[in-house]
Amino acid sequence: MTEQGPAFETSLRAAIDGKTKPLGALGRIETLAEQLARLQGTLTPRADRVRHIIFAADHGIAEAGVSAYPQAVTREMVKNFLAGGAAANVFARQVGAELAVVDAGMIAPVETDGVMDRRLGAGTANALKGPAMAPETVARAIELGRALGGEGAFDLISLGEMGIGNTSSAALVSSKLTGVAIADLVGRGTGLDDAGLAAKAAVLEQAAARTPARLDAPEALAEYGGYEIAMMAGAMLGAGEARRLVLVDGYIATAAAAAALELAPHLRRAFVFAHRSEEPGHARVCAALGVSPLLDLGLRLGEGTGALLAVPLIRAAAAMLNEMASFESAGVSRAE
Repeated sequence: MTEQGPAFETSLRAAIDGKTKPLGALGRIETLAEQLARLQGTLTPRADRVRHIIFAADHGIAEAGVSAYPQAVTREMVKNFLAGGAAANVFARQVGAELAVVDAGMIAPVETDGVMDRRLGAGTANALKGPAMAPETVARAIELGRALGGEGAFDLISLGEMGIGNTSSAALVSSKLTGVAIADLVGRGTGLDDAGLAAKAAVLEQAAARTPARLDAPEALAEYGGYEIAMMAGAMLGAGEARRLVLVDGYIATAAAAAALELAPHLRRAFVFAHRSEEPGHARVCAALGVSPLLDLGLRLGEGTGALLAVPLIRAAAAMLNEMASFESAGVSRAE
């Protein structure tokens, strides 16, 4: 795979425009085909081999009552992933994705060979009171994630997370990276009622007030991130560096993507934002990043479910470029 020049761009444009359709008639499918072809450096890109990685970790800020669920659910859901019973498992099976579960730092580990142990601690510190983690821990999380994103032989990487309290972490990290007010980024997460939402908003306002309005990516992750968010950002970097398409899931994954893209803006070419979450802050973060997600299905689950649902669109884009007839091969007349 080499960097593409004008000749490649000319050939790519001719290949797509020469298909049996009006110019631009396949809309974003054409855009996805272009992105995949450029990333892989070929006019016959692949989108067959998919790895789905779920990063799990716990958050100290959950102690402040920002979630409707107890922290024990993080570990319980990891067991569910391992048993194959979660939505992410179902969708991964549908698209033939290899699924990996990573313990980035749950309060208590799940003792089984089915979990990839990348533990950075027994949950982060409470970001309401001080930094969630040390700067050197952020660096370690990114490097561990980078290795995971770059290993193996895959065309696409989709990423998900599990961690009670991580919509709070995502809101705080996103606010510090984009400048969007924390009040505009707070949502119901796992299903808070009105009183719970108001209490969560107050906690996050207090936590955000500890630091300046804007922080760079390592600072934002250290102050407010989760182990899984920082490691997911690293995985995005590793996958992008390996010229794999990165399917970014919803709110929490987009916070990780915001950090990754600040660290390596040239890797934006590898990122596809899969869906717009029902979490109200997600649309604000997407707007701040200048991205338009592919799908809007009312999802707010996490686990990378929205990223997996976008896989068939990527495959359709590759198939269009590889299999669709040209005007010449089909004997179809072009528009005059």
